[in-house]
Amino acid sequence: MSESVKHGKPAAFYDVFERKGPGQKVTHYCPGCGHGTAHKLIAEAIDHMGIADRVIFCSPVGCSVFAYYYFDCGNVQCAHGRAPAVATGIRRARPDSIVISYQGDGDLAGIGTGAIIHAANRGENITVYFINNAIYGMTGGQMAPTTLVGQKTATTPMGRSLANEGNPIGMAEVIGALKTPVFVERVSLANPARVLRARRAIRKALRTQIEHKGFSFVEILSPCPTGWKMTSLESREWIMNELEPVFPVQNFRDTTGTIHVDARARLPEMSDAEYVALFQVERGEAFAPRARTESLVDQHVKIAGFGGQGVMAAGVLLANCAIAEGVNATWLPSYGPEMRGGTANASVIVSQDVIGAPIVEEPNVLLAMNRPSLDAFEPRMESGGLVVVNSSLIDREVKRDDLRVVYVPATALARKVGLAMTANIITLTAYLAASGVVEIETLKQVIPVSIKKKGFVDVNLKALAAGLSYFEDRYPGGV
Repeated sequence: MSESVKHGKPAAFYDVFERKGPGQKVTHYCPGCGHGTAHKLIAEAIDHMGIADRVIFCSPVGCSVFAYYYFDCGNVQCAHGRAPAVATGIRRARPDSIVISYQGDGDLAGIGTGAIIHAANRGENITVYFINNAIYGMTGGQMAPTTLVGQKTATTPMGRSLANEGNPIGMAEVIGALKTPVFVERVSLANPARVLRARRAIRKALRTQIEHKGFSFVEILSPCPTGWKMTSLESREWIMNELEPVFPVQNFRDTTGTIHVDARARLPEMSDAEYVALFQVERGEAFAPRARTESLVDQHVKIAGFGGQGVMAAGVLLANCAIAEGVNATWLPSYGPEMRGGTANASVIVSQDVIGAPIVEEPNVLLAMNRPSLDAFEPRMESGGLVVVNSSLIDREVKRDDLRVVYVPATALARKVGLAMTANIITLTAYLAASGVVEIETLKQVIPVSIKKKGFVDVNLKALAAGLSYFEDRYPGGV
C-alpha cells in the first residue's frame, strides 16, 4: 500500500526558512507564538485559492516583519505602521494583485492608526490581518494600545492604569464603525475550535478581495507566551479568560452578500506612456542642457537662515537650475515648527552622477543668511569650500582660513530692490557667479517657472541683477 502525505507544509511557504541560517525547517517564532498558526492559516488559504503568483505581502515593523522569509510570494517591507498606505499604492498600481497587510497591535493600533483608518474608510480592496497579542512582543513586551487594564508589561510594571493610560483600543470595533469596510471580524487562536473559525474568516477576507468587494479586516487574538511570561497552555487559557471578555470574538460587518465592485476597477486604464505624458513638463528651448567642457565638482550645498528668508525657495531654485542644465539634483528641507522666525535649512546636492542620498552632513558650499546659521555650519564645512555670507545680518567674518568667502549685503540690496524677501535670490546669484555651477542665464529662465506668485517675478529678476552687479564689482577676479 502506497503512503501519501495528508498534512504538510503549505506550498505557499518556502521549503526552507533562511531567517537564522541556511536549511532551517522551522520559523524563528517563540514556542507557542500565534504568528506561526496565523501564517499557516494564511498560507493554506493562498494554496486553496491558487493565488500565490498574485499575492503581495506588506510586512511592517514587529514580529510580522519576517514574513518574507516564509511566504513564497511577493513581499514589500514597509515602514512602521505604514503597511496600509503601501498596500494602497500596490493595489492601485497592480489591480490584478492580491494585497495582504499583516500587522501587529503596536504597529497597526499605535503608530499606524491613521494609515489603517483612512485605508478602511476609502474602502481599499485589500485584506488586513491584525495580530492582537496585547503587547509589543518583539521589543521586550512593552504596553501596547491593546494592553488590558491591570495587565503588567515592561512599561507598566504595576499594571495598565485606566486613569493614566486609558482603556485598550478595540480595533475591530473602530473599523466596524466605518461605513465602507465590507468584512470585519475578530477571531481567536485559543483552542482548535477557535482556530477553525479563524480559518474561515481568513479565507473569507481573501475571497472578498479576489471578488473586488472591498476592504476586509480580520483581528486575530494571538498568544505571546514569552511576552506574557506564561507557558503555551497558560497563554491560551489567558486569551479565553482575559482577552476575549474585553475583545469579544464575533463578526462586526459582513456585507459580502451585497454586490460590490471595487471603484478603482472602473477607472480607465492608462498605458505607461500615457502616465509619463500626464506628468511631463514642457521645458522648451530655454531648458536645453548646456554643453559642459569640464566635469562638475559635486556640490553639497547647505542654505540656512530663519523662516521667512526664502531658504527653501532658494534650494528649489538651485535644484531646478541644475536639472534644467541636464545634471542631477536633490533638495531636502529641514525646519522648525514655526512658520516665520524659526530655524530653517535646505540641503541641495548637484552632481553629474546618480545621487544616493539627499542628506548634506559636511557641506562644501554654505549660503548663510543669518548669524546662527554661520555659527552652526561653518565648523562642518569641507576644507576648500565656499561660503556666501549675508553681511547685512551677520556681524562677523568667517573664522576659518581654509574656506573661500563671498560677503554680500543681501538683505540691504533686497530692500533697495523693493522686497526684502529677495535676499535669497541675491545670495544664490552670488554663489552661482562665484562657482559657475550653473549659468546665471539659466537662473533667469527658471525664476519665472518656479515662482508661484507671478507678480513677484519682476522683482526677483531685479534682485538677481543687483546681486550679480555687486559680485562683479566687489570680486572682479572671482574668489
